[in-house]
Amino acid sequence: MVPSLVGLSGLRRRAKAELTENILPFWTRHAFEPASGRLAGVLTNDLRRFDDVPRHVVLCARILWTFAVAVRREPRAEWREIGHRAFELLTGPFWDQRHGGVYWSLGPDGRVHSDRKQIYAQAFAIYGLAEWYAATGEVKALDRARELFALVERHAAEPNFGGYLEARSATWDELADLRLSEKDLNAPKSMNTLLHVLEAYTTLLRIWPDAGVRSRLQALLEVMLDHVVTTTPYTHCQLFFDLEWRSLSRVISYGHDIEASWLLWDAAEALGDAPLLARTRTVALDMAAGVLEHGCDTDGSVFYEGNPEQVVKTDKHWWPQAEAVVGFLNARMIGGGDKFLTAAERAWQFIDDHVVDRKHGEWFAELDRSGQPLPDYPLNAGSCKIGPWKCPYHNARACFEVLRRVPASG
Repeated sequence: MVPSLVGLSGLRRRAKAELTENILPFWTRHAFEPASGRLAGVLTNDLRRFDDVPRHVVLCARILWTFAVAVRREPRAEWREIGHRAFELLTGPFWDQRHGGVYWSLGPDGRVHSDRKQIYAQAFAIYGLAEWYAATGEVKALDRARELFALVERHAAEPNFGGYLEARSATWDELADLRLSEKDLNAPKSMNTLLHVLEAYTTLLRIWPDAGVRSRLQALLEVMLDHVVTTTPYTHCQLFFDLEWRSLSRVISYGHDIEASWLLWDAAEALGDAPLLARTRTVALDMAAGVLEHGCDTDGSVFYEGNPEQVVKTDKHWWPQAEAVVGFLNARMIGGGDKFLTAAERAWQFIDDHVVDRKHGEWFAELDRSGQPLPDYPLNAGSCKIGPWKCPYHNARACFEVLRRVPASG
């Protein structure tokens, strides 16, 4: 067991060590297959490779984003090389040269496996490309990010009630099945996609201060505050909607709530509108308080899912723990008090004690309530070190955010 953290200085010290000694070295070694140079398929907890699986663009875009931020902080050659590989893959085989946008997945042979245009994926491509431009100044990255912004606005912005549709076909036409994954509802709008469009546009605005991006980001932030966030019975995000913003689910995702609490604030800060900042601050603090009161276990970790009455799924997935560190730290920094610093420290302590894999590296993806890793891939498709959804984005970002927010002096 790792010794307990002591205040902000301890949190910063552990975040820096975790980032530079575990997460980034792991992905430098394993993100691309050593022999072929292909994007990794599935890598199990004990580092067995499964190559005969699709490669998903979201994983590629998240690797690009992670190593772009790493290069911005410290321009190491090996980090730039991984970022460059991801950039070339995203703007090469994953890019639809005819209709624009990124395909959902490639087969093991590098050919298109699924050509659908999931808006969630377009958002992550914008996110990674914008950050790569900030890190390298590569004009092609900015050009592609701007092109994706225009495509999303043209084909996925919902004209009557606001927000964005979930998915389009390869030719940007309607689809019958809009789901991001098999566990999701087939709904035209989701909190998850909207959150990541918001995240992408926030980053895009910071590197390209375009009036159109600013306008669309503000409209999306207002839509989320008006329709996605509810205060009944406490402040949280609703997850799935019809076109007119009628909620289609009672499920509460504690990880998405704590992630949204700081991403909403980040968007408001980028916009700099005082009334919107004040409104968003209230929502961010109330949502963080809701997760702390209703979604956290006695050990400081974050449960997976609940409903307005109770916790329903007590598993501990890696990404809500990472987002809890940032969300609670953000709540403390915008005036929420030291209870949130304590919550951030306790979330990191759970990560240290249970989520970090000190034998094979990186983090376990899924754990039971006691902190024991769940069965590995392929018995449990979600439990792996690298996969369609298991990436360096959440845990590396938690480290980056701690380092950004906490001065080196502590």
